[in-house]
Amino acid sequence: MRQFAQIVLERRTRHAGSFCTEPFEAAWAAEAVFFLTVEELEAGQLAARVQISPDGINWVDEGSGIPAISAPGLHFVRVTHFGGWLRLACDMENGGGARVLVHLILKE
Repeated sequence: MRQFAQIVLERRTRHAGSFCTEPFEAAWAAEAVFFLTVEELEAGQLAARVQISPDGINWVDEGSGIPAISAPGLHFVRVTHFGGWLRLACDMENGGGARVLVHLILKE
């Protein structure tokens, strides 16, 4: 039987400018899906990118992401071969703000 975990990294949190979700150790998992729900979006666009880390301290962009979100809605990005730690880095254009909900789904 496959292992499965669902983690809430951001719970309807309001952000202005750039931000990163809490990191999560996921070395046991073979695949991951980030679900990004944008509940409110002010002035501009939100872009998100997956970041990976060997230690939860030093981060590098994995290459996957969600580009140019300009309206509220549900978005996702899948990732495999990610090593030990995962997080989602988000950037607001034009100094706007957003209220977001971020789920991380992991499967063995």
